[in-house]
Amino acid sequence: MRALPVEIKFSIIIAILLMVIIVVFLIFIIVLYYRRQMIFSKEERLKEMEYRTQLLQQEIDYRKKMQSEHDRVSHDLHDDLGSGITALKLQTQFIKQKTTDIKISQNIEELLQTCDELNVSMRQILWNLKVGDDNLENFAQRISHYAKNFFAKTNIKVHIFKEEVGYDHISADTRRNLYLCIKEALNNVYKHSNSENVEVHFNRDGKIFTVDIKDDGVGITPDAAYGDGIENMKSRMVALCGNLNFVPSEKGLHVRLNLDLQNDQDSIKNVEKV
Repeated sequence: MRALPVEIKFSIIIAILLMVIIVVFLIFIIVLYYRRQMIFSKEERLKEMEYRTQLLQQEIDYRKKMQSEHDRVSHDLHDDLGSGITALKLQTQFIKQKTTDIKISQNIEELLQTCDELNVSMRQILWNLKVGDDNLENFAQRISHYAKNFFAKTNIKVHIFKEEVGYDHISADTRRNLYLCIKEALNNVYKHSNSENVEVHFNRDGKIFTVDIKDDGVGITPDAAYGDGIENMKSRMVALCGNLNFVPSEKGLHVRLNLDLQNDQDSIKNVEKV
């Protein structure tokens, strides 16, 4: 077999080298392209992170302004309205001491009771305006106190049943919405139930916090149309990732409010991270 001429061998070697160079060049181009893509992707992620950081900072600034405004309103209510109620009560007591008319004295006594009720209502408003978190035990005590005061001048007797609910923190938004739901339920008992007794139960089962409001009144028919109050209660509980249920009862109405504490604690942690 005759060997290839040197010129052909040389040409083949050059062709192979050119192919290798071309392949290496293509690999280099591809690597460079992907590297640029990675750099571009990192830059985009950095821009997105900077944008999110700006949004978070704006959220923090907004929360600080809201807290400052809440504090200002709370202080104004406490200092101006609170002192005004106290001054009104002192003046009323002074007038009561000066009068000898029994009817006028009775009217003055009712006015003094109104001053006390206004003072209690103002404290409740201040508690609702409180921006910071609260705990379950304090919440249950506040609701118990509110229920007793609410029915104090009615013929409905209040019975509070509170198990050990613990001191888990609940956010201000959760506290406010749950309070408004309970307040609406108690108001419905007073307006519609014709009951003699109402029970408020506070229970805790793991991460589920439950408030039961039971009365021994006329109850509600299954086909009854719910008013705005009930619909608002349902909406509030859904917003809290909880639920409102009507528990079957032999007499009266049994409203149950369930709250998943884990969801609320997760939201508190997310706010703290911000």
